[in-house]
Amino acid sequence: MPTPILEFDHVTKTFAGLTALHQVSGQVWPRQIKAIIGPNGAGKTTLFNLITGIYELTAGDIRFMGQSLVGLRPNEIAALGITRTFQNIKLFQHMTVLENVLVGAHTRTHTGFLAAALRLPRARREEQEVIAQGMALLNKVGIAHRAYDDATELPFGLQRKLEIARALASQPRLLLLDEPAAGLNSTETQDLVDLIRQIRDEGVTIVLVEHDMEMVMDVADEVLVLDYGEVIADAPPEAVQQDERVITAYLGVD
Repeated sequence: MPTPILEFDHVTKTFAGLTALHQVSGQVWPRQIKAIIGPNGAGKTTLFNLITGIYELTAGDIRFMGQSLVGLRPNEIAALGITRTFQNIKLFQHMTVLENVLVGAHTRTHTGFLAAALRLPRARREEQEVIAQGMALLNKVGIAHRAYDDATELPFGLQRKLEIARALASQPRLLLLDEPAAGLNSTETQDLVDLIRQIRDEGVTIVLVEHDMEMVMDVADEVLVLDYGEVIADAPPEAVQQDERVITAYLGVD
């Protein structure tokens, strides 16, 4: 039986006495697409921030491939193979589309500062390899033709794709997507669903926080539902759609 790639074990987070998450437990399995949904303020992004080391746990444990992430800094967690995108797109201004992707690859480059500064052969070879891989990622998400444009000149939907390409540049095992469909039209959302499935088929496990219920039910293998910081459902989409607690807390009732 496979072991979970990510585990939450009674995760609790409080801010100045306010409980954002309470006793949250669950698993994410390798090569799974897991969605986390819930009303605004349910604790979804807080959970992402705990996984990536932005926040410190109040209680409980989070394990990645069996290793506890508690106490690790964000860069150490990224080095283990976890990367994320953000609800509010965070591209580097005054940099090209390709340069934004290359920034995402810095965690797996090996050339030291001196070798890079002196333009030694090994530094030039690594630079060429990283650029080629960056272009391949831009081609994957369909924006290679905009590689040398200023990143902030891209339309909103293409900026979303760029952020995913940059996240993939670190060659993650686990990709966290925070509201990836926010602001997208129906065609862009379907393109995103196709891209997420392609990334999963290539071996990357995906966890996404999303408000677009139609997209969630289309793409997710399992859905974890939070309400007031607690888990009220964790099941395949079909079961979640029929769960009375979910209908009451999230979808609403007459």
